Amino acid sequence: MRYERPKNCRSSTKAEKLLLLQEYSTAYEALVKSDPGALNRKIPREPFSGLLDAVGVLLTEKSVALASAPGPVRDFLDSNPVPGKMAALLPDSLRVFCLGLNSLKQWVVAEQAAMDRYLLGGNARELCREAFDHCLATGNKFGADVELHHPIRDGRPPIPLSKTGHSLVEGQTARNAGEGGPMEQALVELRRKKNRSWKHLRRGCLDLLGRPEPWASTKSAADARAFARAAVVASGGDYGTILAWLESKGL
Repeated sequence: MRYERPKNCRSSTKAEKLLLLQEYSTAYEALVKSDPGALNRKIPREPFSGLLDAVGVLLTEKSVALASAPGPVRDFLDSNPVPGKMAALLPDSLRVFCLGLNSLKQWVVAEQAAMDRYLLGGNARELCREAFDHCLATGNKFGADVELHHPIRDGRPPIPLSKTGHSLVEGQTARNAGEGGPMEQALVELRRKKNRSWKHLRRGCLDLLGRPEPWASTKSAADARAFARAAVVASGGDYGTILAWLESKGL
């Protein structure tokens, strides 16, 4: 079966799209006053573990098949051999697996961009900026520092935020640190000082618990482990506790 991208069959005028976004803006502005966290909802990974397992199994099986079958992938491997002794450490199926991961990453980026356009069309980003005249996180009028942020990745359009507002929503400032307990305050402050992502903290903890995930580079892996060790010292927790906190926050 060939994949077909979901398409919106209903055509809307620019005026209708702007009206939709203005209603969206008004609804979120009212919601944020009582629930600031509404601008940053993330679902944990666990409900999608079956889907991710299926993708991983399919990618592994296809990599083995493509590595051994004649065709463009086999030709690419032959035209780009691994030099020296490293060749014995990188089997062809693993090389194809890595190439497949990169293709999958590019596919995900393209599909996410397409879903941003599902409701609003090709000018989605411009329409979002036009429909909002101030940052919902800070209440201030926009300057030149406008960033688009998805409150939930479920197909709804992104919301423009100022850089300061984006930092507040992502929990990078003392304002958000004050809303949690001592562990949350310590982790948010450490993240701000080290300028690292929650993804780095998660993957560093998994690495140190013996459950490593693929890394972009050995340096990023080492940096993430160092971040996780510093988080244990700063928060007084352990790697499992920190992972549980990340899950509870949908990070």
